[in-house]
Amino acid sequence: KPQLAANSDPSAPDAPAPSTAPVQRSEAKLAPLNHPAWSQRKASLIGGVALFLLAVLAGLANFGVVEVLVTPGDAARTARDLINSEALFRSGIAGLIVVVILDIVVACSLLAVFEPVNRSVAIMAAVFRVAYATVFMVAVSQLASALTLLGDADQALRAVGQFHTIWDASYAFFGVHLALIGYLVYRSGFAPRIIGVLLVLAGVGYLIDEISSVLVPGYSLEISRFSFVGELNR
Repeated sequence: KPQLAANSDPSAPDAPAPSTAPVQRSEAKLAPLNHPAWSQRKASLIGGVALFLLAVLAGLANFGVVEVLVTPGDAARTARDLINSEALFRSGIAGLIVVVILDIVVACSLLAVFEPVNRSVAIMAAVFRVAYATVFMVAVSQLASALTLLGDADQALRAVGQFHTIWDASYAFFGVHLALIGYLVYRSGFAPRIIGVLLVLAGVGYLIDEISSVLVPGYSLEISRFSFVGELNR
């Protein structure tokens, strides 16, 4: 006779039915971290430190080195001072290169801070800041080329002059960047709106100055001197 399978024995106790209830974990679940908020705080800190270092280095390199060693209109003295203080001049150039890098760090930090406000505008603001840093790097390269032209004092002084000319032109990109950041600050809800307004005014001031310097011969008004207050609130 065929034998019944063991699990078909009617006298055997019923096997427990598989449970469909979710398995309870003994360990307690940790509350998820608020990653977006944490990222914004970290980006704000990094951006603030980068802005501080940028301002210090740019001031020391430009006003403490370039402006001291370069005498406008006197090529011979400029060449002589650059030769006598070549190490100092090279350190100033290195400082300005670090400023370019810090500008890109600031662009990335501001993108992380304001992306939740308006992603498209935040990306545009970062792009214009990077464009400003790129043009500024071209300006700094003119200082480096001046070191190779010290045998021709006039050419060396001309290269230094190109540094200022190109740097001034880069402020058109910087003005757009400031205006966009001002808009984001105004719409953010986590910063005073007056700061956003001042930043927009500062950006517009830079734009007016750069466009007017091209269209108006001998333009010397420099509206940015009066609207730069907003930039200080960055």
